[in-house]
Amino acid sequence: MKKKITGCLVCGLLYAGSGFGAEPGAVAATDAQRSDEWEFAITPYFWAAGLSGKVSQPRLPVIDLNAGFDKLFDNLDFGAMLIGDARKGRYSIFGDLIYTKIGAQGDTPRGILATSADVKTSTFAGLLGVGYNVLENSPHRLDVVAGLRVWSVDTDITLKGAHLNGRTRSDGATWVDGLVGVRGNYVLSPKFYLTGWGLIGAGGAEADWDLGLGVGYNISKNVSAALGYRAVGVDYSKGNFKFDTVLQGPMAGLTIRF
Repeated sequence: MKKKITGCLVCGLLYAGSGFGAEPGAVAATDAQRSDEWEFAITPYFWAAGLSGKVSQPRLPVIDLNAGFDKLFDNLDFGAMLIGDARKGRYSIFGDLIYTKIGAQGDTPRGILATSADVKTSTFAGLLGVGYNVLENSPHRLDVVAGLRVWSVDTDITLKGAHLNGRTRSDGATWVDGLVGVRGNYVLSPKFYLTGWGLIGAGGAEADWDLGLGVGYNISKNVSAALGYRAVGVDYSKGNFKFDTVLQGPMAGLTIRF
């Protein structure tokens, strides 16, 4: 257990932030005052994400999962997240990488073929996007964004009880979704700010969305800390493979700008 916790915390420090941070001197800054040089930000952070939803594979019943973040250290085997952000004037480019390995117990419908199941999921989601700040001469920032997200999911299901006791199957899928949305910061004072984002889309999946909201504190010109909550959902099905889930939980990070 200690190794799992240490691994999650260390890998969480690889996260680099975009919306989950603020610009230096946010209260005084305007579009005209911002540098025409490229600016970058990284945010080491930890996201205590739980997993809930439905998964299934060919010739197996649908499994209902509810591995909340309150049972994080019982279910999360590994987690690594990385977001990179580059900004020049009103334009930005950002990337978001998420990788989790979660093991949980699930329930089967009516318990006829099996009474429960052990499920292990490996989930990779990589987003590449661009943005444009629509607020001119403002200390706040609101980016209109668009991007593509690649998903790659593998599930291992072991049924327990009834007729299919001990039956194990593995399957996976890879697909691409297009997303649009907004992200930005709202300055409350020289020290405090609100930060958030909202993305929605579809493509290979019927639905793909990402929501986050946090409050931050500017420690210095180039360093700030933030606490927030993030939820990422996707509804994908093809044939008898189904991955209709939500990853959600609190997050904390330290943003470094350079």
